[in-house]
Amino acid sequence: MQLFVGLGNPGAKYAKNRHNIGFMVVDEIAGDHGFTPWKSQFQGQVSSGTLGSEKVLLLKPATFMNLSGQSVGEAMRFYKMTPEDVTVFHDELDLAPSKVRVKKSGGHAGHNGLRSIHQHIGEHYQRVRLGIGHPGHKDRVAGYVLSDFAKAEAGWLDDVTRGCSDGAKELASGDTGRFMNAVSLRTAPARSSKTVKAAETKPAKKAEKPAEDTRSAMQKLADKFRG
Repeated sequence: MQLFVGLGNPGAKYAKNRHNIGFMVVDEIAGDHGFTPWKSQFQGQVSSGTLGSEKVLLLKPATFMNLSGQSVGEAMRFYKMTPEDVTVFHDELDLAPSKVRVKKSGGHAGHNGLRSIHQHIGEHYQRVRLGIGHPGHKDRVAGYVLSDFAKAEAGWLDDVTRGCSDGAKELASGDTGRFMNAVSLRTAPARSSKTVKAAETKPAKKAEKPAEDTRSAMQKLADKFRG
């Protein structure tokens, strides 16, 4: 069994916050892949199902972000998992909006949810870093992550959550390359081949013919001497 964790804060007040993009992704996975209804367990909300041939438990810690590790550790111990069985979806300030990256092990880079998970299970788990951009100054970070996504961001946000769900089976199987391809098909779709072909086959603009000289021989001779 694998554990897919979405990070965020519980309650309607935080539901649309940038900090809650992890919750949004696991909600999308649960809905798209026929997982069980959410129920309270392990100090959070859980939903179970299969992705390909892998049994997966989805978890949304209800401990608030800074104590996420309590919930993750409890679920992991109950199912006798190792940190290598855990994948965490979280917001990432150091990536531009709509950018997604997969990382295995490493530091928490100051993210309080990851910091808490490190304290409870160590660092050897997989992360899916979901770019939300940076407000420009560290003093503005707290207000930024705890504010809602702007309406103008709805398009790329939907592409990211759907892309992660599209590639969830590949992620569960360990094929991170195919997972990233699935995300890219949503967030950076290829140009239509018809559009490219049309641009390549468009006829070049014909050069304009010089205007016909209608002067008589005498006029041409006169104009030559004037010049």
